[in-house]
Amino acid sequence: MEKLFLEDYAVGEVLKSPARTITETDITFFAMLTGDWHPIHTNVEFAKKAFFGERIAHGMLSLCIGSALIFRLGQYVALPKSFIAFYGMDSVRFTGPVKIGDTIHCEVTVEKLDPKDDKTGVIVAKNAIKNQRGEDVVIYTTRALCGRKPKG
Repeated sequence: MEKLFLEDYAVGEVLKSPARTITETDITFFAMLTGDWHPIHTNVEFAKKAFFGERIAHGMLSLCIGSALIFRLGQYVALPKSFIAFYGMDSVRFTGPVKIGDTIHCEVTVEKLDPKDDKTGVIVAKNAIKNQRGEDVVIYTTRALCGRKPKG
């Protein structure tokens, strides 16, 4: 169902995205885009001897792909049609590795609907990117500035 305004969401509401598998190509493209060629991501032999025993995705890659998956639910489901701006992200934690072949999805729970004035408000949501075993790999809180339902 298309959502238009702050008031179209409910505290406790949960949105769950479709899933996507992280590939070696994702990691290579992300390294090329950002310049982050750390061997934990890009060197098989180095990674074999490191803590996880194999290459892992960049934390920011997992955050970027995972957070965008929620938009597969529809442009005006993840955010209301009256969306104004991304207002912030708090408490980002990378709580588990994302390995090549892991399938991730994002679960968003509305924690607070914070009216700012008669025209705008902020949707505060707890986000958890999870792997195929349901384990959290990235957790964070987002804030989205959006319009309010007109009075009258």
